[in-house]
Amino acid sequence: MLDIAEELSRWCEEGREAAVATVVAVRGSAPRQPGAALAVDAGGTAIGSVSGGCVEGAVYELCREALRTRRPVLERFGYSAEDAFAVGLTCGGEIDVLVAPLEAVPAAALRAAAHGERVALARVTAGPPGTLGRALLVRPDGSAHGTLGPAALDRAAAAEARAQLDAGRTGTVDLREDGVRLLVECSVPPPRMLVFGAIDFAAALVRAGKFLGHHVTVCDARPVFATPARFPEADEVVVDWPHRYLATQDLDARTAVCVLTHDDKFDVPLLERALRLPVAYVGAMGSRRTHERRLERLREVGLGEAELARLRSPIGLDLGARTPEETALSIAAEIVAVRRGGSGGPLTGGRTPIHREPRQAGARGAAVECPV
Repeated sequence: MLDIAEELSRWCEEGREAAVATVVAVRGSAPRQPGAALAVDAGGTAIGSVSGGCVEGAVYELCREALRTRRPVLERFGYSAEDAFAVGLTCGGEIDVLVAPLEAVPAAALRAAAHGERVALARVTAGPPGTLGRALLVRPDGSAHGTLGPAALDRAAAAEARAQLDAGRTGTVDLREDGVRLLVECSVPPPRMLVFGAIDFAAALVRAGKFLGHHVTVCDARPVFATPARFPEADEVVVDWPHRYLATQDLDARTAVCVLTHDDKFDVPLLERALRLPVAYVGAMGSRRTHERRLERLREVGLGEAELARLRSPIGLDLGARTPEETALSIAAEIVAVRRGGSGGPLTGGRTPIHREPRQAGARGAAVECPV
């Protein structure tokens, strides 16, 4: 739901009555993950999506009904092999959708998400009678707004929501001692992409990174090349030695580091540091011969085999890329594959699910990375 927070916040400011349908659980193959939302106002205007089209019509009508009754409802949609014309998911999975009036959602959560602030919204998707749809807004410092019921429940929910927020994940959480299941939606800043090397391939990669929703930084020690004029679509252009700049950054597990300099005096100290950071992706450009030489240099400065195994080099998937744009596409595709657990191979002839199960967040629930 926080994906459409900007428009929902505007609806609140305008005093519009609306209902919001949110995917709260997924089983098997499904087109959208928990947190995906569709909102409908009293005039019939709809924004967002819960299924990419499979069940949008039925969910739209549920929103209209919630506007009339002012009561939340939880509905399950799946595939019906017996009735080809039944409302359901053609991909064969199941989704649970929570439909509730917009007024049940703290307006502060929508405002915060619309402004890119770090917040978590915990909502009850299963629990004692009368608790369905109740919401609690949790900030990074642990402070909370709203209530799910008893104070002890609020404290437990706030602790779980803060843990999800720290990890930058959206997913379900079971509070076993309270018999309550929550959907915790997290709003976090965009993931970062650090592009080292102000070359023509970097300009194309900046565009690909922005298309994927990253906050993109270009860094190069050469001021004549690292200029905003050469990289107008980058969020930042930094003139500094790459390893020195990297040492100043507070990076998380969603960060992609792309090294395009293919120059040992830049690459080795940069990769020595990058491969020891808890980032999602580290890739380096260069030929296979360059890669082998680079590995030897990195071993000489003390990196172990486990750290070297994290290096994606030569960078990108094998698409036969030639141009900067094709190369950027191959790098972006590899970043997505690493993030989502994909093989990077063609879907044709494959037997693995197209939409994989969300990654597990311990034994207490399932979680997926937050897209924002």
